[in-house]
Amino acid sequence: MKAKATLKQIAKELGVSVSTVSKALNDSPEISEQTKVKIKEYAKLKNYKPNVIGLNLKNRKTKTIGVIIPNILNSFFAKVFSGIEKVADKKGYNVITCISNESLEKEIHTLEMLSNGTIDGFILSVSEEAQKLQDYNHFSAIINDGTPIVMFDRIADEVECDKVVVDDFDSALNSTQHLINLGCKNIALISSVDNLSVGKLRADGYLKALKDNNIPVNEKIILRTDSEDDMKAKIDAIFDNKVDAIFALDENDSVAALRVSLKKGFKVPEDISIIGFADGILASRRLSPSLTTVSQHGIEIGEVAAKKLIERLEEPEGETSDYETIIIKTKLKERESTRKA
Repeated sequence: MKAKATLKQIAKELGVSVSTVSKALNDSPEISEQTKVKIKEYAKLKNYKPNVIGLNLKNRKTKTIGVIIPNILNSFFAKVFSGIEKVADKKGYNVITCISNESLEKEIHTLEMLSNGTIDGFILSVSEEAQKLQDYNHFSAIINDGTPIVMFDRIADEVECDKVVVDDFDSALNSTQHLINLGCKNIALISSVDNLSVGKLRADGYLKALKDNNIPVNEKIILRTDSEDDMKAKIDAIFDNKVDAIFALDENDSVAALRVSLKKGFKVPEDISIIGFADGILASRRLSPSLTTVSQHGIEIGEVAAKKLIERLEEPEGETSDYETIIIKTKLKERESTRKA
């Protein structure tokens, strides 16, 4: 997607004031016809379009936030949305929620559809396809048009905006270290999110823990895939090796690890200890034994993201604070799938 020019950019490149550009584009009699023609032609060349959102922010805020989540079935995103809605309601904002279904095309369409004066700003988690293709131009274009974005969980480092994340690397390192402290030596890694930024960070944390404890990396017990189907098709091979623990990087991975362990006759946690990045109802209440999990504090992430966006929306005109990346600390919730220290 080609980024649209802003009034500021046009003014700078033509050596005139922003006010002159604005007046020329609005046919103000204060500007000469020659200057109007010059500015209008240049604006057209540079793909300039009137910024309705920008006008809203200055004159008539819609008091509406757009939320784009990649997957409605993921309990983590449901918790984040709950946090967003709680803060938005308290601050007098409405929320419009859309689902990208992990599609870059749908993500782009949703941003464009809502960026017509419908909303004041976005809170979103990047789609799987956008991360896989490393295509983030649509976010930059929206921000350049004057619409603020707060990214959470899955973010794009290349895009300058506010971000709210959990300490994926450190929490994975600490979780793996916890298994090592329990006496586990052959710790398998199971991931169906290796194409996502969070998946890569968690895998790196696992590998760092092995290195810190002088435990050789065994590729036979490391399963890094890009989909749940691929993970389920290959997970059985992990158990052909003498694993005594599993670290799973997503809720689906965690549930699969537990179910396959039990199916193959392993006792959990006596034979195999399991820790997963999962904190939905399924992991904590509906599985037996219940899973030890890394709690991602979804509700808190949503609350922080909403507060940050509203703060930016309500900044006094002419004041723009620096972008911020806020890190939420995770917590290991010990349940029945790990041995006691």
